[in-house]
Amino acid sequence: MNQKSRRVLEYQKIIELLRQEAASSLGKEAVGGWEPLTDAWRIRERLAETTEAVKAISAKGAPPLGAFYDLENSLHLANKGGTLTMKQLLEVLYNLNTAGRMARYLQPPLPDLPVLQAIGEVLFTDRFLAEEIDRCILSEDEMADQASPELWSIRRAILRQNEALKSKMNQILNAAENRTMLQDALVTIRQGRYVIPVKQEHKGRFPGIVHDQSATGATLFIEPQAIVDLNNELRQLELSEQAEIQRILARLSQEVAGDFVQLMNNQRLLLQLDLIFARGRLSVVQQGAEPEMNDGGTLEFICARHPLIPAEQVIPITVQLGREYNTLVVTGPNTGGKTVTLKTVGLLAMMAQTGLHIPADPGSRMPIFQQIFADIGDEQSIEQSLSTFSSHMTNIAEIAEMADRHSLVLLDELGAGTDPTEGAALAIAVLEHLYDRGARTLATTHYTELKKYALAAPGVENASMEFDVETLKPTYRLFTGIPGKSNAFEISRRIGLQSAIIDKARSLIDRGDMEFEGVISSIEEDKKQAEAEREEAILLKIAIQRQKEELDRRESRLEEQQESILGKARQEAREMLREIREEAEQFRKELRQLEKAENAGDRRKALEAQRRQLKEAENRLRSGEMPEAPVNRDPLRREEAVPGQRVKIVHLNQNGEVLTSPDDRGELQVRVGSLKINVQLSQLAKIIDGTRKKPAQRTSRYGSLYRAKTQEISAQMDVRGQSLDDAVMTVDKYLDDAWMAGLPEVTVIHGRGEGILREGLTRMFRQHKHVTAFRKGSYHEGGDGVTICTLSARA
Repeated sequence: MNQKSRRVLEYQKIIELLRQEAASSLGKEAVGGWEPLTDAWRIRERLAETTEAVKAISAKGAPPLGAFYDLENSLHLANKGGTLTMKQLLEVLYNLNTAGRMARYLQPPLPDLPVLQAIGEVLFTDRFLAEEIDRCILSEDEMADQASPELWSIRRAILRQNEALKSKMNQILNAAENRTMLQDALVTIRQGRYVIPVKQEHKGRFPGIVHDQSATGATLFIEPQAIVDLNNELRQLELSEQAEIQRILARLSQEVAGDFVQLMNNQRLLLQLDLIFARGRLSVVQQGAEPEMNDGGTLEFICARHPLIPAEQVIPITVQLGREYNTLVVTGPNTGGKTVTLKTVGLLAMMAQTGLHIPADPGSRMPIFQQIFADIGDEQSIEQSLSTFSSHMTNIAEIAEMADRHSLVLLDELGAGTDPTEGAALAIAVLEHLYDRGARTLATTHYTELKKYALAAPGVENASMEFDVETLKPTYRLFTGIPGKSNAFEISRRIGLQSAIIDKARSLIDRGDMEFEGVISSIEEDKKQAEAEREEAILLKIAIQRQKEELDRRESRLEEQQESILGKARQEAREMLREIREEAEQFRKELRQLEKAENAGDRRKALEAQRRQLKEAENRLRSGEMPEAPVNRDPLRREEAVPGQRVKIVHLNQNGEVLTSPDDRGELQVRVGSLKINVQLSQLAKIIDGTRKKPAQRTSRYGSLYRAKTQEISAQMDVRGQSLDDAVMTVDKYLDDAWMAGLPEVTVIHGRGEGILREGLTRMFRQHKHVTAFRKGSYHEGGDGVTICTLSARA
C-alpha cells in the first residue's frame, strides 16, 4: 500500500488508537507493524474476528485479558534444563490464570462465535502447575514456608537458632564487666554475622572476630568468640534454606518445561485474542460497523464519519462509487469539508482492509483496493525547487502511471496552482485517463469546467458541499447529483462589498457561466424543498403510525375488559342454573310428600305455592336477575339517575357510575371500569352505600385530570419555529402531561436548522425528571430533526 497515501490520510493515528486498546506489550508491538492488507481472504477473516469481538463485548462486557507476559525466553530456558526465578514462575502463573479466565469468558452463554470459541477450546490450563506455583511462591523474592516439608523444618530451625543467638548476645551485653567496653548496648549484623559495637581501645580485652569498623575507626564490630559456633550453625542453616529453595525452583521449572509446547501455544493464542479484542474495543468506541467487502468494485459508505474528528463535531457523509459512476467530482467553498470528505473515504478504506470496523452505518460496502493513492495538501519541495503545482503534478504523474481498476484515487483541488483554463483542461484529461483505466476516483475542484464535464461525461457524477449563505458558514453536508454553486458574490455582498463592484464583476463573467450558476442555484433550491417535504412526510408517517399503535392498544384493552365482563356474566348464569336445579330438586321432594297428604285442600294449596315459586324462578332466569346483591331493593327512580350516582346493573351484576341522565326512552349511559354502556333505567338499582360521589375529593380531581390526559395527549410534539425559551417551556409541560398519561415514549420534533433548538432541548432532556433516555430519530423517524424520549414508568 502506498506509503505517502498512508501518511497523508493519517493512517498511523488509527494504528496508534488501536495500540492503546491492546492489553499486552506483545499486542502493542504487533499492532505497530500493521498496514492495510490486499488479500481478500485475510481481510474478511480479520473483519469476521472483529465482529465476533464486538458481539462478545456486548454480551459479556470487556474480556478479562490483562497485560500478560512474554514468556518465550523463560520457556526456552526451562526447556533447556535451566532454573527459573520466582519472578519468571509468577509470570508463568499469571499467563496460565489469564488463559483460564479467557477460556471461561468464551464459554456459553454467548452468541455463535466460531473463531473465538475455537480459540477458547484450545487454551491450555494446567491446574496442577498453577496451584503448585501459587502454593510455593508468595512474591518475586519470597517463597512460602509450605513449599516443602524440608523448607518448613529448616526455617523453624533458623528461628530457634536466632532466638539462641539473641539470648546469648543479651547475656554479653548485660554483663557488668562488658559495659565499659561497648560503644552501644545493641546487636547488629555484619556480613551475615551477629556482632557487637566495641570501643577501639578495648579490642584487646574483648575476644572475638572483627568484621567491620565505623567510618571514624572509633568503633569495631566484633563477633564475640562465645557465639562464633552459634553463628556458624545459623549460616549453615541459611545455606541449607537457599539450597532447598533452589531445589523447589528447579522442580517447578521442570514442570514448566513439561508444558513447553502448550505454554508457547497459549502465548500465541493470547496474543491473537489481544489483537482481536483490541479491534473490537476500538469498534465499540467509534460505534463502527463491519463493511461488506465485494468483488463488484462498488464503494458505498453510508453516514460515514471521520474517525479522528470528535463525535460531537463530525458530520456524517454518504458516498457512492463504482455503480452508476466511477468518478465523483466534489465542488464547494473553501473550509467546506471537501478535503475531509476525501480523507474520510481513503482512511475508512484503509481501516477496512486492516480488518477494522469503520465508523459508518451498517450496509456500507467496498471493494478490495490493491492501491490507494492520495494527492492532498500542499507539497511544495524546496530541496527539489518544485512549486506546489509542480509537486502535485509529479505525484499525479506517478498515480496516472500506476492506477488501475483495483485502485482508489483521491485528488484534492485537481488542476489548481496554475492558469485556470489550462488547469481545468489538464484536470479533465487526468480524470478521463483515470476513468479509462477503471480506477475509482474522488476529486475536488473549484473549476466550473469540471462541473460541466461531470454533467456531460458518462460514468462521472457531480457532488457538492452545502454552504449556508445566510450565516456564511459551511454545513459540511455532502449532496450527490448536483454541482456546488459559487457563492463568491453572495458572500462578498454580505460582508459589505459595494454593490457596484459586485455588479461590475457579474458583467465581466461569461453569460453562459452565469446561466450555469443560475441553473445550479435553482437545482439547490428544488433539492432543499424536496428534502423539507420528505422530512415532513416522514414525520407525518411517524405520527400516523403512533396514532394507529395507540388505537390498537386501546382496542385491545377494550376487548380484554369486554371479555372479562362476559366471563363474569357466564359464570353468574351457571350459578343461576345450579340454583334452579337445586330448587327443582327441592320441589320434586315436596311434591312426593304432597302425594302422601290426606287432605285434598291442603294438597291443592301446597301445589299452588310450588307453582308460584317455579314461575318466579323461571322469570328470574329469563330476565337475567341475579341472586340478591347488596343493593337497595327499590328500583332506581328517574330523579335519582343523575351523573355520579353509583348503581348496580342488575342483569350483569356489575357496579358502575351514571354518566348521563335518562332520555325519553329511559335509556342512560353508565361507566363500568373503562367501558361505557347504555342500559335501561329499569335494569338499574341504587347501591345501598352508593350515594352520589362527592365532587370535592382531591383524588377525584386528579383522577379526572389523569383520564383527560390519557384521552387527549398526543405521542409527539412539534416546536419548529419557536424560540429556544418557548420551546423548552412547551416541551417541559408536554413531558409532564405525557408522563401523567402513561406514554412510554414520545417524539419531539424540533427540525434541523442551525441546531439551536436541538442542542437546547438536549440539555433539558439530560436533566428532566421524567426522561430516562433519549436518542435522535433514525432515518425513517426523521433523523436529526426529531428526538425520541423514553419516559419513566408512572408509579
